[in-house]
Amino acid sequence: MTGKAIRHSLERRGQEIADELLGSQEKSARGSGDTVRLSTKAMACEFSLILNPSENRRQVITATDALDIIHEVETQLTVYRETSDLLAINEAARQGGATVEAEIFKLIELSIQLAQQTHGAFTPTARALNLLWRTNRSLGKVPDAQEIEAAVITSDYRDVLLDSKNHVITFQNELTGLDMSGIGKGYALDRVADFLQQEQVENFLLHGGHSSILARGTHSTPLGWPVGIRHPQAPHKRIATILLQDQAFSASGSGVQFFRHEGKRYGHIFDPRTGWPVEHILNAVVLAPNAAIADALSTAFYVLPLEESIAYCEQHPEIAALIFPNPPAGKRLEPVSIHIDEKRLHWQ
Repeated sequence: MTGKAIRHSLERRGQEIADELLGSQEKSARGSGDTVRLSTKAMACEFSLILNPSENRRQVITATDALDIIHEVETQLTVYRETSDLLAINEAARQGGATVEAEIFKLIELSIQLAQQTHGAFTPTARALNLLWRTNRSLGKVPDAQEIEAAVITSDYRDVLLDSKNHVITFQNELTGLDMSGIGKGYALDRVADFLQQEQVENFLLHGGHSSILARGTHSTPLGWPVGIRHPQAPHKRIATILLQDQAFSASGSGVQFFRHEGKRYGHIFDPRTGWPVEHILNAVVLAPNAAIADALSTAFYVLPLEESIAYCEQHPEIAALIFPNPPAGKRLEPVSIHIDEKRLHWQ
């Protein structure tokens, strides 16, 4: 059931629906792994909220309200609707300055900070590059070098000026545009988690499209919630399981999203500094205190040389990563673990 559908049903039938939902889960899911799952579609994927079974029926009602926050965030940040807040910000920022509400300003400010820290491997200003590659993929072709070079020039995060006191954003290049697709799902999960914790829901797992995940509290073990990690060379298989507790998880890779042109494979993640898809990393998994940071850094670690990702984690001990470099032909896959608690990581 989607978040909105459940909420509307609960408004009509209240405790009765909550009893039915929890009762059906308790009958069908025996043992220590019992859960209650609520889902909604947004941002071109499924978002789910997973709870431990509880005698507190009010928790289910609270959870449906929490999922509606995701739709609010999508309305603010989408670049696929002409009425989105972000497109209005882009237009105003090109024309002298956009005054932005505090929460969204904080997100954009965080995005620029992460762009600075990763030397542009992650950036919220790749609007032109995203449009260029999306358009060419739909036409079954690859952009030419001149088009990519022009889009790279207009995707420089250093062209964004932030006035933190007045929450004003200004672009120095009139072709600059914000696109928060590399951090938006994580931000939505953080917003939902904040609401749930305000409502005293302490144990839950949130995921957006299975690649952006946020865990709070515990599940069937004191070490947290089990989350599967896909095999980067066989995405339908699981290579490991990690237990998350009060952490966010994000995975970036091109094992599922890619296209072929004239016999060459092109992944969907490109280096915004060159404009070309990345090939040296198969998958980058990041653990961070919140989901927005995990989302941005998993993209950055997919783009950066392995040594630079390791150096970033050494400078930021709160960040952990599991990176799968693309092995040479005939060589075995050799994942690199950085700050991962081995008690929480279980290989298949």
